[in-house]
Amino acid sequence: MAADAELLIDRRRLRRKLSLWRVLGIGGLVVAVGAVGLRARSGTDGLGFGAVRPQIARVSVSGFIAGSEATAKLLKRVGEASAVQGVVVSINSPGGSTTGSEELYRNLRQLAEKKPVVAFVDGTAASGAYITALAADHIVARETSLVGSIGVLFQYPEVSGLLDKVGVKVEAIKSSPLKAEPSGFAPTSPEARAALAAVVGDTYAWFKGLVAERRGMSDQQLAAVSDGRVFSGRQSIPLRLVDELGSERQAVAWLESERKVAKGLPVTDWKPRSDSDFGLWSALGTGADLLGLGGLAGRLHGLETETRALTEGGLLVLWRPAGTP
Repeated sequence: MAADAELLIDRRRLRRKLSLWRVLGIGGLVVAVGAVGLRARSGTDGLGFGAVRPQIARVSVSGFIAGSEATAKLLKRVGEASAVQGVVVSINSPGGSTTGSEELYRNLRQLAEKKPVVAFVDGTAASGAYITALAADHIVARETSLVGSIGVLFQYPEVSGLLDKVGVKVEAIKSSPLKAEPSGFAPTSPEARAALAAVVGDTYAWFKGLVAERRGMSDQQLAAVSDGRVFSGRQSIPLRLVDELGSERQAVAWLESERKVAKGLPVTDWKPRSDSDFGLWSALGTGADLLGLGGLAGRLHGLETETRALTEGGLLVLWRPAGTP
């Protein structure tokens, strides 16, 4: 009987120890999840324990540029943050849709009314991404970066030859000849081509006017850079496309010297929170971001944005070398 009593006591002690370890394990899990959440929030919008410290905000623009409510809200938060003394817009993008690029430009100009903004071309600022750079009051580019591609593109597939081979015809009843043109199911008529060319030409004129206004170019200077080609950072200096060659350090130095931003401030990443339409690529991108794979995360988020923009249609201000899908 004494042995049975001791065995019972030992079992109760073991249960108490197991219960204690379960509580500690659950508590540790909660703390870990909270830490990950805090890190994700801090890395998403620049907020966190250090948010009250004076800082320079870094806003990165990469991948395909399309309209984004999340980015608009981010720039608004940056503008309202008293701790942010200046903004570096770090750009590495081939461009995107005309409407998305215009929206980003206007939001950045609104931000520039509240905070000094400098653009840093960290790779490519072509087409719509160069429109983004134009929103800043100073542009710094790496010597080997790609800048420019001032032009507008309208692309669509024309698959009528393929349909003829497989014996498929697409019938359409239209209210007028130019309705739903181009369709892609039939060769584009001269009238439809002329109408599309007029839209492209009007948008191209808007783009060139923006370059001339923001960069202070004459008609002759504008003509030299607006034939759609890209230029290296070194070529861009005499062409007035950028102001200075260097790295992000030179961009920060300009804020310090020309906009009287305090020296030695930390440069903090501010990133948009996810849009409400949280798709597959966004989910994968967020997971990669939490694992510290920033480059992969940016590409995955870019795929989500580009897929959405292309399905919505519209004009593109996009540098896409021949052979690129």
